[in-house]
Amino acid sequence: MTGALAIALTGLLAAISLLHVAWALGLRWPGTDEASLALRVIGRTPGGRMPSRSLTIAVAAAIMTGAALVVVVSAADLSGAAALPARVGYIGLTAVFAARGLAGYIPAVWRRSERTPFHRLNRLFYSPLCLLIAAGLCFNLLLR
Repeated sequence: MTGALAIALTGLLAAISLLHVAWALGLRWPGTDEASLALRVIGRTPGGRMPSRSLTIAVAAAIMTGAALVVVVSAADLSGAAALPARVGYIGLTAVFAARGLAGYIPAVWRRSERTPFHRLNRLFYSPLCLLIAAGLCFNLLLR
């Protein structure tokens, strides 16, 4: 079971990372232009703009690093000097996704984005997906 779960988590994180790379390179889906994309994936932003290309690439790299951590923690015999940093990173990754998922249901956190497409999409898709990823990461570690 843990093998299939690890593969699914790795694939999902890699896909999310690649979507961020595509946004950095100019993809405007699920919007039609920069402003509509920002309203769907971030909410209200200064000038209706997406974050900078370098910041978006940094987020993509962080998520891809998370995918690599899933592979390392799931496939490797973690012992010795590499065990602690890999486990700490994995637990940090899990905590980030759990916090992001939970934050979606705290009204004060997203008040600026009320009455935007993001607000609805966040509650329906983004936050539940983050919570699902966090749960999957927990189960993957427990099943090892």
